[in-house]
Order: sequence, then structure tokens, then C-alpha cells
Amino acid sequence: MPVLFFDIGATLADARTEPDGSLKLLPRPRVTAVLDALPDVPLGIISAPGTGEGAAASVAAALHEAFPGRFPDDDLVHWGPKDSRGLFEAAVASAAGAGAASADECVFVGEDHQERAFAGQVGMRTSPHPVFTLAALEARPVFWVRIALPEGRRPSALEAIANESEIVPMHVASERLVLAMATARGVQALERAGCAVDIRGHVGDTAAFLVRDNRPLPAAEEAAEALAATSPELRRAAAESMRANAVLGFVAGEPAGAARAPRPSARPPGTKPAPVVPLGPAPGGVYLAAPAGAPVEDVHLPDAKPGHTERLLPDPALLAPRGEAPPGGIAAVAGDGLPSRRTLDAVRAAITPDVLSGHVARISGAEPLVAGGPLRIRSRDASSEDNERVVEALAQRFRDLGLTVRRHSFQWQGHRLFNVEAEHRVPDADSTVLITAHLDSTAANGDFFDADGDPRPYDPAADPAPGADDDGSGTAGVLAAAECLRTLLDDGGTPTRNIRFVLFNAEEQALTGSKFYARAAAAAGDRITGVFQMDMIAGRQHGSAPTIEIHSGSSVPGAVAIASDALGGRVARTVPVIDPAVTVQQVTGDDDPAVGRSDHASFHERGWAAVAVSEDLFSTPDGEPGNGTRQYHTPGDTLHDEDHSPDFAATVARSVTATALTLAGL
Repeated sequence: MPVLFFDIGATLADARTEPDGSLKLLPRPRVTAVLDALPDVPLGIISAPGTGEGAAASVAAALHEAFPGRFPDDDLVHWGPKDSRGLFEAAVASAAGAGAASADECVFVGEDHQERAFAGQVGMRTSPHPVFTLAALEARPVFWVRIALPEGRRPSALEAIANESEIVPMHVASERLVLAMATARGVQALERAGCAVDIRGHVGDTAAFLVRDNRPLPAAEEAAEALAATSPELRRAAAESMRANAVLGFVAGEPAGAARAPRPSARPPGTKPAPVVPLGPAPGGVYLAAPAGAPVEDVHLPDAKPGHTERLLPDPALLAPRGEAPPGGIAAVAGDGLPSRRTLDAVRAAITPDVLSGHVARISGAEPLVAGGPLRIRSRDASSEDNERVVEALAQRFRDLGLTVRRHSFQWQGHRLFNVEAEHRVPDADSTVLITAHLDSTAANGDFFDADGDPRPYDPAADPAPGADDDGSGTAGVLAAAECLRTLLDDGGTPTRNIRFVLFNAEEQALTGSKFYARAAAAAGDRITGVFQMDMIAGRQHGSAPTIEIHSGSSVPGAVAIASDALGGRVARTVPVIDPAVTVQQVTGDDDPAVGRSDHASFHERGWAAVAVSEDLFSTPDGEPGNGTRQYHTPGDTLHDEDHSPDFAATVARSVTATALTLAGL
């Protein structure tokens, strides 16, 4: 008899820690229907509950509350780290008591490709998503597929087809192209609907990424001349192909894990890593399927701009009709939206250079993390032990402000990480305004040397990565915005919308934290009016003109792009009210170099208006470099760097906060 084992976090449910410390599990889309279809199959759990005292009991209680009566056999429930084959071996042994004659009759259902690789080592069958559980039981493969829609049909037209078949979308590239996972049955359903399906290979123990590349195309002169003679469509297709090949060539040439600290390997000893598999051209780059042991999140294209790698998560809700009626809706962003005198006075008083410098000092290691305490952090890298210490310190600061604080957990390369959310709720509010940044850091572009003075790779678990500008400055801006709200509330201010402050983890690792957060928010039915992301707001080279970049460009066309432009326009109109000497560059559409490159993009693909606000980071279309920090992703990104300007950061944070609070009704 077959036995099914499920991962919990992200696979069965989205996990968050409530204000009272309890764990809440919110079932993922289509999961309940899958479990309903398997009433006679024994169900088990393989999950990492965390390391705290009583962690397993807490997760078990949340599991039974979210899925009552679904997992009654405690012998099939296994808690512990999934960084080796050990827990999976224990699961196979326990399945014998439930009637499984061999490991081949056990199925592990888990979104994490590293964990699926460990399960495969012990002989278990695997499924990358609950939708494919029956396929795994029947030993039917799951494929990466590119879906080309017929003329006149939008991706939302596929929603009903996908939800009734073995199809799970990964990324909506355009009105005509969707990347997905599907079985042969799913492919047949798509073809019957008139779609052209390009099968790109087995999912197996791989995960999907979009790697963008803004560098000049590596075309020879004769190739460029040949392209010039073709039609615009052919030129575009050829350019996409050349760019995809360039990215693939670089990524495939990177030895998996060779340039960074070793992590638990899902490959049997002595075996070589499987190659990275191309899944075809993507917006501005290429789709890749990376096997376990190939940390594409850590690969940095030389000279490429920030945020070039995007982790793609499976989600049935991606096909919801974003342009017509997006998840949670896009509230009207009408009028000038200029802040009131009261709001302006509040942001000027609360968000000062000294306040921002104080926050940055604590989270970058210039001062103790907690005032008066002994601990100075070295790094906020997702691999660093200091990362969780910073998470807790940030959460406590929000609690001290009287906000409702939740931590949203997710897994990344064997690490259990947390996004931090703090909210002020308004009774009967129609929606929520988000003020956000990312809390993690990296120094992957730095120069490091061993004891003999020879160059060595960056070790993310041990090397310093202060990240004072990226994105300590944005994180400080969010904290100061929350302090400003506290002042306004204490003074009798009454917002009409909920105001939520969110600090995302693992942004430097392919936007992973915000991807998980936005996906969970869509599944929970959140109504979000707008998202304001502050990503690097303190960089200004000495003597340069103060310039703020406002990025609202989106790869999602229609209502999302229109509403995001309107949101960016509100910030642009507020900046001169805060400081008329500052130049504003509002960049949108295809000309926006930040499309998909910061956490705001994770909200675009869910149908929500979002903008990223930054220092002068990107080059102009004519190649003029920005005047932001020169210490991007290096150990030199400190509070004392000559390019770090708390005064400029205060202007940016004031402009964003005033705009967001005004949108929230203050």
C-alpha cells in the first residue's frame, strides 16, 4: 500500500507566527481538494519545525487545527532537519507499519527541490506540488512546459483548465506566454484548449528561476548586421535567444557551490552536479531549471544590475484575472494625494538623519544590536547566524510601538528564515497600504583573502556583510515610518486603511522572501491598495546632485502597470514638497531597468500596485552611471562609507512615508 508524506511549510500551508507566539497554518490553494481525493491513503508528515523548545508540539497543534483528522497516525509524523537523507530514511521505515512494502511505495510531496533530492536518494518517489500527488503514486512524470496562448486569449482564460487538471503555473511572462509544471494529462488539456505546449524536460529535483541580464548583447558584428536586415519580430526573437544563451553560458559555467561556503549537498558522494537546464527565453533573460546543489540564487552576473535573479514559486492563483479583477483588487489611486501639513510635520519630526543613522548602526554592526547590549552583528546574510537575531530585534522594536507583529517563515537552502510584518488595523478598512524594505544583506562582490593572502570566495555564513545602504537604509526607513505612525496615532490621527510594515528576508537570494510573502497574501485574500518598497536610499556620492529613482515598471501589463504608475506619480509629486532641490526620475514601462529586480515585483505578479524607490542606482538610457553607492554588495557598505548620506536617506524616507500615510487616509 502506498504512503504519502508531505512537507508542511509552503507545500501544505503558509506558516506564520501570531502575536501571541502561536503558529498559524493557512492551507495552500488546491491542497484540501487533493487530500479529499485520497481518503484511503495513509498520510504522513516530514517537516522541520524549528529548534526552539516545544517547536514540534506547536507545529503539530497548528497542523491538526488546519487539517483536522487528516494526519491521525503519529507514527507517520517525522520532525527534524531535512538537510540529509536521515529523516527520509526514518519515514520509509515507519511506512512499513502502514503497509508500504518498500521505499518505492512511499511518496514525498515537497516544494523544496533539495529535499526532494534527499527523498529520492532513499528510493522514495517525489512530487513537486500536491497537485501532482496522484501522478507520483502512478509513477507519471511532471514536466516543465512553456504554454503559448492562442491569439486573443489571456492567461486568466487558463485558470479553470489548470484548476481541473494536473497543471501548476510558475510565471506569467506575458499575455501570450506562461511557464508551468504539468503532466502529460495536463499537456493534453492545454492542447485541447488550443494552446501550443513546449515540453522542456522533467521537473525531478529541479527548481525554476528567471535570470535577467541587462548587459550589452554578446553578438558579433556580422550577427548584428544580419539582425538589422530582419523584421522587428525576428530581431526581438533573435535578441532574446542571444541574451538567454549568454546567461545560460555564464550560469552553467559556475561550479555549483564552488564560489561560496559549502551547504548540505543532496547529491550522493562522489557524483557531479547535474547541469542547469534552459527552459527558454524569459523577459529580459532566461528561465532555468536548477538541480539540487546548484545555488542559482547566489550566482551574480558580472556587471549586471541588482536583483537579476528571481525564484519562481508554483501557485495555482497566478492565473487569476489580474487585469480584470486581480486578487484583492486594486483600489483607485485618484487625485494628487499630496500630504497634509499635519502629516508633513510628523514625518519631518520623526524621520531624521540621526534616527535613520541610529537604526542603521544597530543592524549593520556599527553599534550593539540592542542598545546597551553586548552583541554587534557582522552580517544579515540569509546564511548568517546573525540574520535571525536581527529579525527578533526588528520584531521587538515594532512590538514596542504597539503594532501587531507576525513572523512569516519559509525555507531557503536548508535555512528557516522569517519575514517580519507589523500592522495597525483599522475597523472596516477596505484595504491595506504596505511600507516595505528587505532586511538581509550580502557582500558577494567583495574581495576576500585566506590566511596566506590568496584570494578566496565570499563565505556568506562567516564574512562581514554590513549592508548599511543595501538595505539597512531602507529597513531604517521602514522603522522610522512606523515610529512616525505611532506619533500620529498618539496625536489622535485616524487612518482609514490598514497600514502594514513588512521587512522581507532573502531578497538577495532571488527575491525569495517577498515571493513567499506575496503568494501567501494572495492566498489569504488580502486587499492591498499599494506597496512602497525602499531599497537602497542612502547612497549619494559627494558633490553629486540629489536624485531619487521611482520605479513602477512591471512585466505585468494592464491594470497593474497603470495603478503602479499612479502610485509612483504620488511619490513623485510628494518629493518636491519634502525637498524641492531633489531631482525625481520616475521610470516606468519597458524603459524601467528595475522591472522584476526588487521586492515590489513580487506584488506586481499578484495584481497589486507597487513601486520601488531608491537612490540614483541605475544608469540612464544613454549610459550615464548613477551617483549612488560605490560599495554595492561589498564589506565597505558601512555607515561610515563616504557615499552613505543619512540626510539624503531622510529625504527619501520622508517622501515615501508621507505618500503612504496619505494613501492610508492620514
